[in-house]
This record gives sequence, C-alpha cells and structure tokens, in this order.
Amino acid sequence: MSDQRLAGQVALVTGAGRGIGRAVAERFAREGAAVALAARSARQVASVVAGIEAAGGRALAVPTDVRQEPAVAALVARTRAELGGVDVLVAAAGVAVFAPVGDSRPADWDEMMAVNLRGAYLCCRAVLSGMIAQGRGTLILVGSMVTGRTLPGSAAYTASKYGLLGLGRVLAEELRGTGVRVGVLSAGAVDTPLWDAVPSAPDRALMITPGQVADAALYMATLDTNAALEEMTLMPARGVL
Repeated sequence: MSDQRLAGQVALVTGAGRGIGRAVAERFAREGAAVALAARSARQVASVVAGIEAAGGRALAVPTDVRQEPAVAALVARTRAELGGVDVLVAAAGVAVFAPVGDSRPADWDEMMAVNLRGAYLCCRAVLSGMIAQGRGTLILVGSMVTGRTLPGSAAYTASKYGLLGLGRVLAEELRGTGVRVGVLSAGAVDTPLWDAVPSAPDRALMITPGQVADAALYMATLDTNAALEEMTLMPARGVL
C-alpha cells in the first residue's frame, strides 16, 4: 500500500507557475496526486510539469487566465477528461500592487479583484458540481494575513483578500453536509517573486517559504474526512508582516 497521502487523487492548482502555487503543485505531486497546473504563463507551467514528471509524478499543464469564465470552464473540463476529476482545488493565483490609495491606479484595483477574487470564485464554482456529485472534495483558498493585520498601501489587495475570506466562509456553510470542505489558508510574508517589485521590502530571509505554505495546504487536504480546517493563518516566527 502506498504511503503517499494523496495517492489516487487529482489536484487542480492555480497560480502554479511560480511561488506558492508552484510549491503546492510540487508538494502534492510528491504525495501521489495527479496535478493540473494552471497559470497564464505557458512557459512557467510547462517547466513545473517537466520537473514533476522527471521526479516520477503525473502532471498536466493548462495555461489559463482565471479571470475569464470560458477559460476556467475549459481548464476544469480538460482536467476531468485527462486526469479523471478534481478532488482538491487550491486557488493560489494572485497579484499584488502596493501604493497609498491617493497614489493608486484604478486599473491595479480592477486587476487584483479580477485575479485574486473573481478568479477564485470562478474556479470554485466550476468544480463544485463534480465534487458534490462524488460526495467529497476540498477547496483551499490562499488568502493573506492582511485580513488580520492592517498593512498601509495595500487597500486593493486587502479588499480582494477580505472578499476571498468572505467567499470561503459562505462556501463552507453552503457546502456543509455535502462532503465538500472549504478552507482559507492565510499567510504572512512569503518569499515569492511578488516582492521583486516592492521597494524597501522586508528582509526576505525572515519570511516563510512557499514550501511551508504548501505543507500547510497539504495538511488541510489530508485531514480525515470527518474534519475540516476552515481557516488557518501561517506566520513567520519573527512576525514579519
């Protein structure tokens, strides 16, 4: 018998080309899941798939713009057709632009709402019917510590993550008793490429790693079916952000 905790399951991970999404996809694949990787960059997801397959895992690259409903529908349809269904969804696609409200751009606001919130909503909505029909499934929404601590300059990002937290809470209640569980995984500062364009960023050596976030997501996905971890906050031990 395999000791891989996700053996026989299919996981769909958005934002899987880099950062948290990539770490989750690689971690889940090591635990035996067949993984569908979605991101806007075909080159990035192809690279991740190549690494997973080289290590003996099974993965599918599906370049996807999660802002677009037809693209998300096609992502889920292809995952079901080629991998056999969706047991776990990890909505990790996200963008961030930081500026005081007075200096911010409405286009950046719209982009964060579209990717961080609308994208997660569309993905959850697209997999729900299959999960409910099979009587099991796990939805993991990657949130942020900004819903618990105020971060100046992050108004649009914070609003999108509050929306995501609310979406997760409502889904958890709507799906209670169906066998589909919902969790919001909120993290403090994570050492990802998001910080590359942030001037005067905190010391990245003090941040948590994408792999640590992936470990938390794996824990949420592998709990016994009679339990659901609906909200988790993972912070750097030294409290960065």
